[in-house]
Amino acid sequence: MNRYFLFLLLCISSLYSQVSIFNGQNLDGWNIHGTELWFVEEGLLVCESGPDKAYGYLSTTEYYDDFELSLEFKQESNGNSGVFIRSTVEGTRVSGWQVEVAPPGNDTGGVYESYGRGWLIKPEKKKDSLLKMGEWNHMRIRVVGDEVTSWLNGTQMIFLSDEKIGQGKGSIALQIHDGGGIKVRWRNLIVTRL
Repeated sequence: MNRYFLFLLLCISSLYSQVSIFNGQNLDGWNIHGTELWFVEEGLLVCESGPDKAYGYLSTTEYYDDFELSLEFKQESNGNSGVFIRSTVEGTRVSGWQVEVAPPGNDTGGVYESYGRGWLIKPEKKKDSLLKMGEWNHMRIRVVGDEVTSWLNGTQMIFLSDEKIGQGKGSIALQIHDGGGIKVRWRNLIVTRL
């Protein structure tokens, strides 16, 4: 009986194992889309506007359906970015849903559908004070079936149930917004498949 119980625990833990999707050394496991800059500096993942000042994406080579993603970001300069879920990228045209990472007053933690319905949900304005511009912030994103939940620095920002998201398939992708003058640092990108 004890062996069976131990085997069952090992099976369950393997289903919910945490995996770092950034190794702190290079961009193995990621694809760059566009001409904006993605690089590793002192163990951190950095995105920075390039000469074209256009949209750019860094997507995982693997697809993630139901998962929880935990990460930290530090915005410098403009800092307009985002985390895409269940997304595909062709050139610099993305299909999917973005959990916003933006300067104060720009709805960090909300969900936006690019080239589609636009904003699906924004956090309450009073939650904007949770964002620490120029400092490290912790974001958690949980995606299960039709449901998306985001947290910023330990506070739930949004909960959304959306059938179209539930049908989505694709990568996790980081975005750099167009317009130039943007720089964001990332670390501790941990995914748990659910």
